Amino acid sequence: MTIPSGVRAPASPAQPSLGGGIGRGAEPPSEDLWEETELLRGPAYRESLLGRTVSVVGLARSGVAACLLLRRLGAVVLASDAKSRSALDRAALALEAEGVRLSAGGHPAEAFRGAQLVVVSPGVPTDLPALQELRRAGVPVIGELELAWRVMEAQVIAITGTNGKTTTTALTGALLREQIRPVLVAGNIGTPLSAHALTFPRDGIVVAEVSSFQLETMEIFHPRVAAILNLTPDHLDRHGTFERYVEAKARVFANQTDADCTVLNADDPATAALARRTPGRVVWFSRTKPLDHGVFCADGWIVAKLNGDVEQICPVSEVFLRGAHNLENVLAATACSLWTGVAAEPLRRAIRLFRGVEHRIEWVRDLQGVAYYNDSKGTNVASTIKALESFSEPLILIAGGRGKGQDFTSLGAAARGRVRRAVLIGEDREKILRGLGPGIPPAFAQSMEEAVRMARAASRPGDVVLLSPACASFDMFENFEHRGAAFKAAVLALGEG
Repeated sequence: MTIPSGVRAPASPAQPSLGGGIGRGAEPPSEDLWEETELLRGPAYRESLLGRTVSVVGLARSGVAACLLLRRLGAVVLASDAKSRSALDRAALALEAEGVRLSAGGHPAEAFRGAQLVVVSPGVPTDLPALQELRRAGVPVIGELELAWRVMEAQVIAITGTNGKTTTTALTGALLREQIRPVLVAGNIGTPLSAHALTFPRDGIVVAEVSSFQLETMEIFHPRVAAILNLTPDHLDRHGTFERYVEAKARVFANQTDADCTVLNADDPATAALARRTPGRVVWFSRTKPLDHGVFCADGWIVAKLNGDVEQICPVSEVFLRGAHNLENVLAATACSLWTGVAAEPLRRAIRLFRGVEHRIEWVRDLQGVAYYNDSKGTNVASTIKALESFSEPLILIAGGRGKGQDFTSLGAAARGRVRRAVLIGEDREKILRGLGPGIPPAFAQSMEEAVRMARAASRPGDVVLLSPACASFDMFENFEHRGAAFKAAVLALGEG
């Protein structure tokens, strides 16, 4: 496979350069190394943290991982969380045994006293008054992703977008494992990057799922490949407007150079419009049309055309995943993977074998002619619409949760003619009901178990019961994984009678 011109295949990384990351000019460090740490990566950055006081805000998975990383590097760590001590999980409480000074039930002044660096977890609002005050005082405020990237040296493929991030990230990892370099899949999928920052080899490739929350606190994060899959309104309760949400996503390529690659969706207008802004060289993907430069579908094949060279990668019929959106994810993952120079035949083999990820249109069970699918990862309207479009069978839809300020009107339009019955849960179920409009009989459930029982009672042989909430999970569950697990447990508990 020909690598796009202007995009260098990864060689063994050189020593970390100063001046803002890979590809930029090197300058000798100043006498005060700490003042220059925002320009450093790798060993010099790790050494600069020794003895420094760092405040970590938020103690979910990424915050805990950041605390442990910092302690292993010899930093003095102050950690705080808005939850009460009794509400913190075991991993957070165990930080005290590692020497972390823990504050619970808020973010008091002592959680920031003497802090020379602040690391913010993705779920923490960036406009927290304490953080604003620290910024005004000149204290750097970065995210866990930024911290981990500075500590490690491996090159990164960063994948973001509104929908499809998890599937595309997992598939890209599977494709890249067909070459000889170590591959790590981390970030917003599974394990925080900080958990691997001291152990993953410098000659490896990291495939990171990256959220808009993580990108808000990015400073010098520099992925060699940055992919934006699609952009539809999401997290408006945090970003305020769609435009601000897009700006957060666009930060993924802000530090790229013309030696890097930016993968964009040619079929998505909001995403395609970003092509003129990226410093990286654009590689397109498209499900609907041939491209002069990119990865697309033609004559029943996934095809790559780069620098005039055309190569068939895989028949579309061999893609196991359901739905047009998953075909788009395959195209995006292929475009990301070609940067490494992996050949077409290994790519085809990995695509054929890939079976998807948990909680994303995941088959759970067939019972008395009814199929049950878990799409708990469908946390916004656009994602649920894509899930609905993946089925030709009549649907019993379980939806609801925290709506994040979304408009559910488009969900109603997509559901008509597909959804026979809707079972609604969570704090924004009334808003979803209004969005669905007439023609889809609703039912309200107080728990996942009740929702599954109602869905079964409403189903007929040949139907599909689909959990695709179109909402965040935090009103009823710890996260979307917890919600998906509750659905699967309730489905598997159904008897034959």
